Formats: sequence, C-alpha cells, structure tokens
Amino acid sequence: MDSVADPRTYDLDALRARILPEAEGTVDRSIPQLARADPDLVALALVTVDGVVNSSACADVELSIQSAVKPFLFALALEDTRGEALDQVGIEPTGEAFDAIKLESGTGRPPNPMVNAGALLTASLVYGEDVAARNERIHAGLSAFAGRELDVDEEIARNEHLLGDRNHALAHLMRSEGTLALGVDDTVAVYARACATMVDARDLALMGATLAAGGRNPVTGVNVVSAQVARDVISVMATCGVYDGSGRWMRQVGVPAKSGVSGTIVLSAPGSLGAAVVSPPLDDQGTSVRGHRASEILSEDLALHSFATSR
Repeated sequence: MDSVADPRTYDLDALRARILPEAEGTVDRSIPQLARADPDLVALALVTVDGVVNSSACADVELSIQSAVKPFLFALALEDTRGEALDQVGIEPTGEAFDAIKLESGTGRPPNPMVNAGALLTASLVYGEDVAARNERIHAGLSAFAGRELDVDEEIARNEHLLGDRNHALAHLMRSEGTLALGVDDTVAVYARACATMVDARDLALMGATLAAGGRNPVTGVNVVSAQVARDVISVMATCGVYDGSGRWMRQVGVPAKSGVSGTIVLSAPGSLGAAVVSPPLDDQGTSVRGHRASEILSEDLALHSFATSR
C-alpha cells in the first residue's frame, strides 16, 4: 500500500491544477445567479477534527450553498425537535431526482431529508415562532457550523422562492397529506433563504468537520449539535446525499457527502475531517464533475474510504 498523505499538509493546489482541465459538465441555469457562475472556478479545503485548516487557491470565493445546506437543516431540525423530526421524514434513498414530486406511500412523508421535499419539511421544523424567527435560527445555526457570521444573498433567496415551482408543488402535496404544518409559501421562503446562504470552500469544509467531530466545531470549540444528531446526519448523507448517484458515490469515494447545484460538495469523514470541493459544472445528477473527481482522489490519497479494509 502507498503511504497515506497527511491532510494537514496535503497539496490541494496540486490537486486543483490536476482537475482544472476537466471540461465536462454544465452550469445550472435554474436562476440567473447560478447561470452566471464561473465554470473555471475550482476551490478545495480540508479541516481536521482537531481544527487544522488546509485550503487551495480560490478557497475564499463565495457562492450560494444551495442543496449542500440540507444536512445542516436536518441537523438543526433534529436538535430543535429532540429527534422527533425522524418521525416526520424518512431516511431511505429514492433512486430518483432531487426534486421528484413523490412522497412515501402510506405515510405522506418525504422519503429523506436530502431531497427537496425532505429539506422543505426539515426547514419548517427548525424552531421559530414565525418566518423571521425561523430564518434567524437557521442563519445562526449555519453560522455556528461555519465558525463565522455568514451572509445571505437576498436576491438569490427571492429568485429561489419565486421560481421554485416544484418546491411549491411539493409543499402543497405535503400540506394535502397533513405532513406539513407550516404554510406553503412560508415553507418555501424559509428553505429558499437557507439555500441563498453564502459560503466559501473553507466554510463548507469546517461545516463538514463539525459533523465529523460529533457536532463540535473544531476551530471555535462550540457544540453546535449533539453527537447523536451528528451521527444521524452523517448516516443519511452516506445513503442519500448525492441523490440517485449515492450508490456510485459511496463505491467510488466512500465518504458521506452532500452536493449542491451551485457546484458545492461537502464531505464528512467521521472522526477524521471535513472537506469541500467547489466547481460549478455539474453532471446529470446535479453533482460537480470536478468535485466528484477530486473527492475520489482525496479519498484514495488520504485513505478515507469508509469500507476499505486497508484503512
């Protein structure tokens, strides 16, 4: 077996140069801001569970978190409901697209919190007496995961809300099944604003590292969520985080992860590290093409694959 690289000193700029020539994939065009993304942007970061940060060039370039927010919404919902959120959302993979208009047969629940239906529901379960309070709780929680005050792009939030027809349809369907207690428009607005949270690669890697460290931010020392919540979230990331590509991801990469259509990927290797790769061009499943390739290389070089006996 080749020697295992140290994540604290791993040459992320060399990996960035290696994957930058990859030309496949297309930038998401669901809202104008995503359509204007730089297709040549590539940024990587690693944060160990003892708080060492390692990052590449462009790791301070911000973009909206999009669906990579879903594990953290799930975590906040679990924390705020003391685990009762697990009664209201499933945890099984679907093998379907992230915005499929589908609920669990017989229960009316979303199939898991990593698809849009599930994220809409978990956003509605985060504690808050009204929309403003719920938005504030989510913003504070995401900022605690990232270890700094995060900004929200209100224009992106408005467009996500106004152009999110399928999200409105999913919320209406859950309301009709009695699954969703919050109003449809309020639910979509809360989720849209969460997706419009601005992060860079270092933020995302630290968010992943906070889950990997059992819910404790390894840089700030803040206990953001309980160890059980972190465990539950990472477990669902492993099976559902890359949508209908989750099985292939776990075979090739073997690290629980969540992708977003802005080109974000956040990874969480329990007890080891959090990682992030940012590159906007996406494959057919909505996952960053360069991000997928970089994650494979990181998994091999750092011996992160969950099921490799050599680990």
